[in-house]
Amino acid sequence: MISNMVSNTNLASAKTVVSTAASVAASAMVIRSITRDLIPYELQQYIFFSISRFFKSFFPEIVLIIEEYAGLGTNQIYKAAEIYIGEKISPSTTMFMVSMAEKESKISTTMARNQEIIDNFNGVKFKWRQVTRKPESKSSVRHSYSSPDSSSQPSRIRYFELIFHKKHKELVFESYFPFILKESKKANEDRKTIKIHTLANDHMRRYSYPGDQYSWQSIKLDHPATFDTLAMDTELKKMIMDDLDKFVKRREFYRQVGKAWKRGYLLYGPPGTGKSSLIAAMANHLNFDIYDLELSDIHANSDLRRLLIYTANRSILVVEDIDCTLELEDRKAEQEALKILRSTQTSQAQTINIIRKNKTNQVTLSGLLNFIDGLWSSCGDERIIVVTTNHKEDLDPALLRPGRMDMHIHMSYCTPCAFKTLAYNYLKIRSHPRFDEISNLLGEIMVTPAEVAEQLLRTEDVDGALADLVDFLHVKKREDDEMKAKKLQEEQAEQEKDVQNEVK
Repeated sequence: MISNMVSNTNLASAKTVVSTAASVAASAMVIRSITRDLIPYELQQYIFFSISRFFKSFFPEIVLIIEEYAGLGTNQIYKAAEIYIGEKISPSTTMFMVSMAEKESKISTTMARNQEIIDNFNGVKFKWRQVTRKPESKSSVRHSYSSPDSSSQPSRIRYFELIFHKKHKELVFESYFPFILKESKKANEDRKTIKIHTLANDHMRRYSYPGDQYSWQSIKLDHPATFDTLAMDTELKKMIMDDLDKFVKRREFYRQVGKAWKRGYLLYGPPGTGKSSLIAAMANHLNFDIYDLELSDIHANSDLRRLLIYTANRSILVVEDIDCTLELEDRKAEQEALKILRSTQTSQAQTINIIRKNKTNQVTLSGLLNFIDGLWSSCGDERIIVVTTNHKEDLDPALLRPGRMDMHIHMSYCTPCAFKTLAYNYLKIRSHPRFDEISNLLGEIMVTPAEVAEQLLRTEDVDGALADLVDFLHVKKREDDEMKAKKLQEEQAEQEKDVQNEVK
């Protein structure tokens, strides 16, 4: 009986609670309706913010969100914080990431995702937390390297949360952030290694946020070429070095004259004359990274603009064998056109549409010129653009004018001066009785520094190496003489044929 009474009492209490809650909810709805109808919107907002301020007074901490990207570019504060925090791994840190890329000499530490680190600055405690999450929807971000109209999204969104007492907000913006930027720059310079970057494959670029680690792939550039070891004329090497040194010191000059702080170099000459070695020597001389732009891997002019944005300052952008790259695209278009025209099932209108579609999916000369000196070229500082070609005469004059290619460097066949450099590099000698004979032969024939280096590489014996080189040069001279004689005979035969045709 007593249990029945207790049960009835509990049931009555539950009914009372439900009834009270329903009454409160109904009253709240009535009050909300009256408030919406009778109280002006501005007064509603004032009341709302007043209540919010009241409750926030009990929570004195501020949380700053530092996202990885800012607009089209990388958030510099995020990059600086990433480097700065990596140097601040403390004993209390229970999880952090450790890496050392191939050919690197130092171990890098970075903060692990969703972990916290405490930093003390001027006696103030700051809490850093790195957050990594998946994007909310596929339509939230639209970026693509693959085509102008395709859509993609970042595979993950990363940002830092900086938590501190609100009374230190002025300290954060006036002292703490500038300190982080300065320290990160110093740390970056201390561990700076020259890297060569290349575009990732289409799949990785399509499903990554433009500019992140998946858009470019890099490896340490461990190329031994320097201006001391280059097989070039001494005066030409000095002229190039002086031009590079003057360029990196003229930031204010370029700003005063209203020009983007960049410089273009055209390297032209036959294969094997040292164009790639010169690029490596330039990178080593300036301590600049290299970005290798393979135009055949880029599908639209818009890709070039994005690539320019996401390459670092103090870097060398290289477009090798530009004559071959542009011809390759032209051949592809011609082959596609021939294939379509041979098909009897395709109308002329369909053929034109397909050709137009193909042309929109390749880099044009106009797009390349805008990439070199258009408005988008001013989105970075202290950049060098190097274009190489085996046939300068085949290039469009618009590409060669000053402002685009400021300095034209002819990479010639091996000269006596270049040979002496090679002899010292490979045999460690600066003079030899054979030098005069070799210099005379080099003045009569066309042989590349790569061919001479190959002969010197075959043996470490000085006399034997030079004797083999002399024999090689004599063979080349004989072949050149035979080729010239054959060409002369063909020209004479052609002239005789023309005379006979005129007589008839």
